[in-house]
Amino acid sequence: MTSMVEPSHRSIEIPLHSGDEVIEVSLDQLPDGQEVLAILQQENCPLHIWVTLALEYYRQDKEKDFVEILKSACNEINNQRQQQTSGQRAQETDQMRCLDTLAAYYVKRGHREKAKDKKREYFTQATLLYTHADKILMYDLNHLLGRAYICLLEGDKMDQAEQQFNFVLNQMQNNIPALLGRACIAFNKKDYRQALNLYKRALKQAPENSSGIHVGLANAFAKLTKLEKAELAFNRAIDIDSKCVGALVGLAILELNMKTPASIRNGVLKLSRAYQYDPQNPMVLNHLANHFFFKKDYTRVRQLAMHALNYTENEAMRAESCYHLARAYHAERDYEEAFRYYYQATHLAPEKFVLPLFGLGQMYLQREDTANASDCFEKILKIHPNDHESMKILASIYAESNDQDKRDKAREYLKKVTQHDPHDIDSWIQLAEILEGVDLQVSLDAYMTASKLIRDFHGKDTPMEMLNNMGSLHYRLNNYEESRKCFEKGISYAEQAREVEPAYANSILVTMRYNLARVCEASFEFDKAETLYKEILREHPKYVDCVLRLGCMARDRGQIYSASDWFKDALEINHNSPDAWTMIGNLHAAKQEWRPGQKKFERILHNPQTANDSYALISLGNIWLQTLYMPTRDKEREKRHQARALQVYKVVLKNDNRNIWAANGVGCVLAHKGYLNEARDIFAQVREATADMPDVWLNIAHIYVEQKQYIPAVQMYENCLKKFYKYNNVEVLTYLARALVKGNRLHEAHNALLNARRVAPHDLTLMYNIALVQQKLAQEILKDENSTLNAVLQAIDQLRIAQKTFIWLGEHGDSHRLDLNQAIQEAQQCSDLLSQSTYHEIRARKKDEEEQLVRRKQDEERRKLREKQLHEAEERRRQEDERRQMEREKRQQFVERTKNLLTTESQVTSEKSQRSTGGSRKRPKTDQEDEFINDTSDLITNTEKAQKKRAKRSNDGEDRRERKSSKKRKGNAGSDSENENGETYKRKKKSNHRKQSSRITTNDDEISQDNDEQLSDNEEDNNESDNEDKSKRKPTSRKSTSRSKRSSTSKTSQRQSEPAGRYKSKATISSSEDESDNEPSHPTNRSVEDQEGEEEEEEEEEEENEGSPVEDVEQEEERTAQDEEQEPEEEEQEPEGEEQEEQEPEGEELEEQAPEDIDVSDED
Repeated sequence: MTSMVEPSHRSIEIPLHSGDEVIEVSLDQLPDGQEVLAILQQENCPLHIWVTLALEYYRQDKEKDFVEILKSACNEINNQRQQQTSGQRAQETDQMRCLDTLAAYYVKRGHREKAKDKKREYFTQATLLYTHADKILMYDLNHLLGRAYICLLEGDKMDQAEQQFNFVLNQMQNNIPALLGRACIAFNKKDYRQALNLYKRALKQAPENSSGIHVGLANAFAKLTKLEKAELAFNRAIDIDSKCVGALVGLAILELNMKTPASIRNGVLKLSRAYQYDPQNPMVLNHLANHFFFKKDYTRVRQLAMHALNYTENEAMRAESCYHLARAYHAERDYEEAFRYYYQATHLAPEKFVLPLFGLGQMYLQREDTANASDCFEKILKIHPNDHESMKILASIYAESNDQDKRDKAREYLKKVTQHDPHDIDSWIQLAEILEGVDLQVSLDAYMTASKLIRDFHGKDTPMEMLNNMGSLHYRLNNYEESRKCFEKGISYAEQAREVEPAYANSILVTMRYNLARVCEASFEFDKAETLYKEILREHPKYVDCVLRLGCMARDRGQIYSASDWFKDALEINHNSPDAWTMIGNLHAAKQEWRPGQKKFERILHNPQTANDSYALISLGNIWLQTLYMPTRDKEREKRHQARALQVYKVVLKNDNRNIWAANGVGCVLAHKGYLNEARDIFAQVREATADMPDVWLNIAHIYVEQKQYIPAVQMYENCLKKFYKYNNVEVLTYLARALVKGNRLHEAHNALLNARRVAPHDLTLMYNIALVQQKLAQEILKDENSTLNAVLQAIDQLRIAQKTFIWLGEHGDSHRLDLNQAIQEAQQCSDLLSQSTYHEIRARKKDEEEQLVRRKQDEERRKLREKQLHEAEERRRQEDERRQMEREKRQQFVERTKNLLTTESQVTSEKSQRSTGGSRKRPKTDQEDEFINDTSDLITNTEKAQKKRAKRSNDGEDRRERKSSKKRKGNAGSDSENENGETYKRKKKSNHRKQSSRITTNDDEISQDNDEQLSDNEEDNNESDNEDKSKRKPTSRKSTSRSKRSSTSKTSQRQSEPAGRYKSKATISSSEDESDNEPSHPTNRSVEDQEGEEEEEEEEEEENEGSPVEDVEQEEERTAQDEEQEPEEEEQEPEGEEQEEQEPEGEELEEQAPEDIDVSDED
């Protein structure tokens, strides 16, 4: 607010209108305001005098005179504005100053006013004055600053205030009020850095005693987490003005946030100083109230907070004051007053101040208004999504809800809390409790984690309540041993706790002993379980659960009457016990006593406390549904029962739309009405909701049967048996047999029913179904003309059994479970079939005899054929053995002769080479000759020996030629196959050539003696041939190729008197591949090496093809024929060989080309 500079003489002169006189008014002793106002109006004084005098009255706290003078001045302004002309606007500045000063006063009053109506009135008056001033001089800087501050104080016009301050700063960059206003707006918009810069600019232009600017700087530093600089700025403000309350409060907050005893003490001292300087400062009062709350001085908290509430109109301040009041009442358990102030604080608090919401939520919980409580904590989570305290409370609220979505939320909240703080034991326990009905294993893990934390961080044993819960979870998970351990440990802890809290410990002890008995019962320790139940009953005779369990044990043992007595004892303890009535009703239903069972369940529903019992309603609906299967039924009654069952199921779904049993019942009713597709959809949804409900599996299979889809129906029944039943269930096996019968699989149906009867041998329904299947099966066999005699006889026996069964059922059956008339009719049907059975038996017997006759004939033919085959095989085997023996003998003879010829020819060739070297042919030297001429006796003796040997060789040659001629005839018969296999045989012969060369060489030692004899026998022949060939040969030539050897052998044979065919090319080694390639058009005789290679190859093939001697013989005959064809051709080519012998150079060239074929017989 602007003010005039006071004159040094502290007086003011008021000029008189009549002359030059003035009235001097002392400012130190101002006269009455009305008197001065009268003088000003009478003398028509200038406006600046009016404003100066009004400000002096304001400084002396005479606000009434101040307002009266300025109001009168404003009226004068209005008169002047109406009378002044365009040339009389010199007083506009004074008019502007007068209006702005009065408007600033109203702004200040409105800011301090607590009543909203009065506040609004002051602001309205200030706004009117500023609007009037706009008409005089709109762009006056002081006027714009005044308008900007009123917009700033109104709160909702911050943007207009910012525009005004920016306009002023554009006109005057260093205007301090504009800088401070702009900094205040930036601070409220949380632009703390810009606010800091603006405060710095203002501080540079402000005088040194501007403590308020330092307070602004300190607040900006604090928001920027520059606490050290903030502390320096607060201390500087206190240095400038020791009574600066804002600086003291700021320093006190910094000290308190340090949370050390010394800092808290210093902070409280600074707050006390601020309270002394300004006992009505709401900020000081609120902080002091917070301090005394932690000191549990709730009376002083209420006093300070109430004063703060009364001394401020700032809603944020008032919200904090209400919060302190509510906390004090909450701590004193005055929940009504606490609720009132929490509620008021939530309406006054800004959006980020959520502490009142937390307290209000607690008050709603105390009132058991969980809906409003959850709303409060949800609002907190919207603002602070990671507030774990709110999550824990919300999880506790949602855990008790029946809405699955809320329970899922609770589970998510607790998981977040445990992840954030893994050591929060309460959160782990709450999470375990929520998961008990959802995931047993995860719930057990959470309990175990909490138990471990209790042991590790608190050094205590697991509480017996947790042990009981853990044991129950182990029991539900079929971990009976672990469950037993938990209960036994909990029982020991409870017995120890009896000394401290006997009542509570006894209640826990009874519960855990009962649970231990349940574990023994599940572990088949029935005697121990019964003992525990009876011990509990001796101590607590009215413990109904033990009585019910004893009844259930008797029921499971088949002691129905004993079980009924136990259930009646339970009714004596609690006549309205729904569990006892339910057990009795189930006993009646198990015996198919529908009407008594119906009455028991209706008894439960007639009780107002259990009028909506879902189990009783569903059981009653099931009874109405079961009556539809009774054999004596009429259409009207069936429709009526369908409607009642459907109505009951709808009531259950209305109360609990997630009840799968009721939904399953609705599907059953729809299926009975013929809406199969709709029923199947319902069953499919139920199956998606849970896979552990066998009824829905059976119902889906029933739908398949009704839709004539028998294969999937049978599969569904079988899967249901495997998944849910550890033994043969009679009901499911009956359903399975029904589907198999409809699918015309009578044998399988009969087996299924027999399995069921092993479980329930006295079940009349099973007896009827088995007889019916036997009848159908026998009828099908009798009608089949291809049925065997045994099948027909068995069918007749089955018919007789079925007839007896139907007759017995018709006479002694239960009319409530069977249609006796239908049984009699089926018996008559069996009788009719038996009367026709004689024909079927005769037909089957005749067909069986014919089949046996045909079978005997076939067996006899097979026997003869088998004997013939065995005889032929034996004959072939004998012939083959003889042939093989003959071939082996021939081969052995051939090998021996070949060895002899090889040795003889080798020696002959050696002598020829020696003669050609010396120029004359000489006989080989013997040990007896020693190069001397023998006497006549020796010569005659040797000649005779030679003649005898030549005669023997001649005879052998004739035998061999005969054998070759016979083989040649065989070879001509197989010439076709020989042409095909000739090439293959030649390749094999060449590959074995080198092997046979080495093998022949190794046998030279064995035939050395034969060589000596043959050399002496052939001496004369060799001498004659040498003389004839002397002129044709060169002295140093040595023929080693097959051609030269064949030519020499042929010449020798021509000069002999007897045939010497066995000497043809037998003493030579076959030519190399290069040599054979040179003359492809002239087939050559095989050498001894080739023949021995063939013999070894034939032996290998015999070993490989053992078991097929015919093939071996055929191959050997082919090879023999091929050899015989080659021999005459060689004989014809012998004259040609003489010409080749004369061509010495060609032989040498061939010798160079095939060095591996050199004769090696000379090496010996």
